[in-house]
Amino acid sequence: MGGERARLTALYGGLLLLAGALLTGVVYFLVKDGLYSSISVAMTTAVPAQRLQDLPAATTPSPLWTPALPATAAPLPPGVTPGMAITRTLSDAAESAALERLLTVSLTVLAAYAGLSVALAWWMAGRVLRPVAVITDTARRLSGENLHERIALDAPPGELKRLADTFDGMLGRMERLVSAQQRFAANAAHELRTPVAVQRAAAEIGLAGDPGPERVARIREKLIEVADASERTIEGLLLLASCDQGLRERRPVAVHEAAAGAVEALSAEAAERGITVSLDARPLTVRGDAVLLDRLAHNLVANAVRHNVPDGRVEVRTGPGGLEVTNTGPVVPPDTVPLLFEPFRRLSARTQAPGEGVGLGLSIVESIARAHDAPATASANAEGGGLTVRVRFPQ
Repeated sequence: MGGERARLTALYGGLLLLAGALLTGVVYFLVKDGLYSSISVAMTTAVPAQRLQDLPAATTPSPLWTPALPATAAPLPPGVTPGMAITRTLSDAAESAALERLLTVSLTVLAAYAGLSVALAWWMAGRVLRPVAVITDTARRLSGENLHERIALDAPPGELKRLADTFDGMLGRMERLVSAQQRFAANAAHELRTPVAVQRAAAEIGLAGDPGPERVARIREKLIEVADASERTIEGLLLLASCDQGLRERRPVAVHEAAAGAVEALSAEAAERGITVSLDARPLTVRGDAVLLDRLAHNLVANAVRHNVPDGRVEVRTGPGGLEVTNTGPVVPPDTVPLLFEPFRRLSARTQAPGEGVGLGLSIVESIARAHDAPATASANAEGGGLTVRVRFPQ
């Protein structure tokens, strides 16, 4: 900051000094241009030109008149009397003395003004750069443990105020991102540790002693079930990671066909749960990845079917506005809705029930939508409970 302050001081001080020098020069030349005529008029009015022989005789030579006598015996110009010559000589002397005094005073004032300009420029540069110093100190102190700190610059509206507010906004986003990553790591560790603990317990307890064939078969099925759940969890995590890297290529994909395929694939499960699924598939074609968009539609319909109530309903609609899935189900608090897009986040605590899922459904939906530059939003239904999830693709 010292270098920037010195450069700003040189800039401000130089501009102020240049302005002072220009003002001094303009005043000097303006005064010089009209000073002689002003002095001449004043002296002619106060001491009218007279012939020398008409002037009163002085017994004692006066020093005032001595410089006014002609230095040579050269004849005066036509029409110029000796009295007029004396007046002109006095006017020249007065003008020279006044200009010399004006120049001396102006240069003295300019020197003092230069010193004051540098001091003011240094102070002003410090005031201007103070917010930058605050931002720099805050950025230097930041780490993963104190991302909650903010600059909160108390200053009038301006460019630096907007810069500080923008920096505070960036810190807020970073804090939310780091917090989400920390929760993600903790939840992922918990989700992956649970099946390992189940497998260990099944092996140590279920196979202890000399188990019979039926017991071994049950333990085998349980281990396979836990392994499948772990595989789905890992597959979901890998899918989240790949979506965050963006799409390598985009091709036209019929989203309405993907939605119809998801409804058909989950129709048996919906019928088993007593869920009525309706489909309004209007044409919707976007540029993207067909596999990911199929997974997006499948996750939306699967969540709507599995997080529902007996004899509930699911409505799937596609069209120019995007893909929308509405389902009945438990009442969702509005302040909880945004949290459902976080990985491993569920509306209720995990019960280890079959087909419960790991809480990655909406997280994967949002990640795939973000990779396609499409915002994914959700809102709680006022009637019948459940959610309405919308994915709006760019046209």
